[in-house]
Amino acid sequence: MNKKRLIIYGINPLYEAIKYKKKIYKIFLIKNLSKKNSKLKKIIEFSKKKKIKIIEKINFKKLIKKNHQGVFAFINPIKFSKIEYIIPNIFFSGKIPLLLILDSITDVRNFGSLVRTSACTGVDAIIITNYNIVNSDSIKTSSGGLFKVPICKENNIIKIIKFLKNSGIQVIAVTEKTNSICYNINYRNPTAFILGNEEKGISKNYLSICNNTVKLPLLKNSLSSLNVSVACGAILYEAIRQRSLY
Repeated sequence: MNKKRLIIYGINPLYEAIKYKKKIYKIFLIKNLSKKNSKLKKIIEFSKKKKIKIIEKINFKKLIKKNHQGVFAFINPIKFSKIEYIIPNIFFSGKIPLLLILDSITDVRNFGSLVRTSACTGVDAIIITNYNIVNSDSIKTSSGGLFKVPICKENNIIKIIKFLKNSGIQVIAVTEKTNSICYNINYRNPTAFILGNEEKGISKNYLSICNNTVKLPLLKNSLSSLNVSVACGAILYEAIRQRSLY
């Protein structure tokens, strides 16, 4: 096995990989797997058309211990993008930028959920600091969203925040450490949301240079914070509501 290649498992992630024209090397199928699923049919049709080798097995227990739905494949690693190249293209296309900055997110499933929501809400790019979270598990959790949303790996987030602000993009930190409710800000303008680490939240260095900080309202006597992927979904759909894109 080529260690540089990624395993993708599950019908939806593999279907999305095909849809976004990712290079696929081998496809493994469980023998006698029902071919009634329309996406699985298209996967098989595509593999025959492109002459991709299909290997059928009775089971995958010795090969993979994931929730594979009877199918997995090998692909090239996800390629990272550069935010400096993406921003001009967004403006040139006439779209209002909508971005995410993830400050040291470490949980793979949270990241996958963030990407899936981003793919559903038209996020133009996600900026990360921890590239280890881009792996087979996050591809599965994102339901293939990692093939749709550009991922930018950056080490200097302060530099990126300043670049975005200089590009006319407001940078909004989503944090419980503020009194400003998220519904009071205008997201019809070009916007980048920062979401923080599951335990530590957003770095104070980043909070101090953002245009605004906002929080999601919580009921009295409830828990003190939301899961980061849930908070992401809530704030992105508020942006979509304001922009009336649905």
